[in-house]
Amino acid sequence: MASVPSLASSLDRRIADALSAALPEAGAADPLLRRSDRADFQANGMLALAKKLKGNPRELAAKVVEQLPAGELIKDVEVSGPGFLNITITDEAIVTTLAARAADDRLGVPFAEHPGTTVIDYAQPNVAKEMHVGHLRNSVIGDAVVRILEFSGEKVVRRHHIGDWGTQFGMLIQYLIEHPHELDHEGGEVSGEEAMSSLNRLYKASRTLFDSDEEFKARARRRVVDLQAGDEETLALWQRFVDESKIYFYSVFDKLDVEIRDEDIVGESGYNDMLAETCRLLEESGVAVRSNGALCVFFDDVKGPDGKPSPLIVQKSDGGFGYAATDLSAIRDRVGNLQADTLLYVVDARQSLHFKMVFETARRAGWLTEGVKAVQLGFGTVLGKDGKPFKTREGETVRLVDLLDEAIDRATAVVREKAQDLTEEQIAERGAQVGIGAVKYADLSTSVSRDYKFDLDQMVSLNGDTSVYLQYAFARIQSILRKAGEARPVAHPELALAPAERALGMHLDQFGENLAEVTASYEPHKLAGYLYQLASLYTTFYAECPVLKAETPQQVENRLFLCDLTARTLRQGMSLLGIRTPEQL
Repeated sequence: MASVPSLASSLDRRIADALSAALPEAGAADPLLRRSDRADFQANGMLALAKKLKGNPRELAAKVVEQLPAGELIKDVEVSGPGFLNITITDEAIVTTLAARAADDRLGVPFAEHPGTTVIDYAQPNVAKEMHVGHLRNSVIGDAVVRILEFSGEKVVRRHHIGDWGTQFGMLIQYLIEHPHELDHEGGEVSGEEAMSSLNRLYKASRTLFDSDEEFKARARRRVVDLQAGDEETLALWQRFVDESKIYFYSVFDKLDVEIRDEDIVGESGYNDMLAETCRLLEESGVAVRSNGALCVFFDDVKGPDGKPSPLIVQKSDGGFGYAATDLSAIRDRVGNLQADTLLYVVDARQSLHFKMVFETARRAGWLTEGVKAVQLGFGTVLGKDGKPFKTREGETVRLVDLLDEAIDRATAVVREKAQDLTEEQIAERGAQVGIGAVKYADLSTSVSRDYKFDLDQMVSLNGDTSVYLQYAFARIQSILRKAGEARPVAHPELALAPAERALGMHLDQFGENLAEVTASYEPHKLAGYLYQLASLYTTFYAECPVLKAETPQQVENRLFLCDLTARTLRQGMSLLGIRTPEQL
């Protein structure tokens, strides 16, 4: 089905036509239409137009009003102030437009006119290391942005740049060679916790030996050379660490309800074969130069605390490659092989200088061309209730799985308290959906670049701007629809709307426009804000407009129609944020 124009776009076109008819000498003019508290919309374009035509704005506005046809779209137009047009839409137009949206699986939301290919880099855990609270935001934000872009019709290529290379693997592999059964498991399938327990135990033991035994340290360092040289036995053992870590990663991502696919994991090791060539190309082109033996890229506006230039180090003086070499090789691959128009990096804001230098270097080298944009979605820090970086009472970084388990436990208690006719199994399932939704929504309802406080008491509250509030609004609608019996949701454009019905309907109509803005700016918090306002308007509607006890059968059907479209919009919007909407709570 074709996309459904919003009331705003229909009205904008109608006013533009009236402007052309009333003031042909003005040429194409923007009505400057916006939502208004005085009416449904206000057009502010007459002021600029009057200056251009050297006329009286109120008189010009009056001419335009004469050309605006009253009827199915416009109920009333009032000229106020210096030529502002205050416009009220008919109830019929609201319901007719919403009915067209309801007839479409996409709720009338159009696909992007010119979709491209976006490669998005997010969810970047480290092999053989436990995921902590610092891995929450990139995973949640990245997953939501992927869903939103794919809904718009964009081709999205996921990339998870896991930390799977480096000197620590020499230590781990050498220890495993000398203690060959440390990663063995008895029995069948291994849980994520068991996998991480083995890795933790091996890491601590190998670190202790590395720090205390000089001979082992020497063997471990030689093993790094073997790894980098591609020695088969060493690579096979390295792969065991990667595979064991994936068991753990996937268990955490599954709990977080974030899909991670094997083919999307291309870690640091995935670009090893490109590193030397990347450095050669940079040096030959003059983009990078040797400084004290290291291969560096310098920038006029990047200086250290001492005022001296602070370069991007691509290759160290000992011949080792820095993170920049890997990131630049990844850009070459993503633009050259994956044909990306857009590169998105969901990475901690504290790495913004690094990525600024990497992007500028790639532009100088010609790997980021004019037709390709690179964007870092730099996210803020998760804080504790005290406003400081989130730590355990012992001052250690909080394990991500512990944080998620606590959220699920808290949410399950809330569900159990409110549950009606739910089995223990259903309570557990809903508790997980509500708890994980609470964590995600707290993150996604905050602007990506801002820090936010992790407060589970607030997150699982039924009141205020929380996912639980939205989930309960959805479940309440499902309950009404179940109780409706023979009555069905049917739109009745001929009926007059109560103020709460109008407010709800006008907001439902803005879903597509909101999504377009969110998609263009990569700002999921604007979608979260839209959904919270939708749930709030529905709460007012529910309080002021009886649904099943409405005055006439037609009014019952029309209000059921508003309920159903609200539920569908909530479900679609929440799904784009990666949050479940249980039918019953």
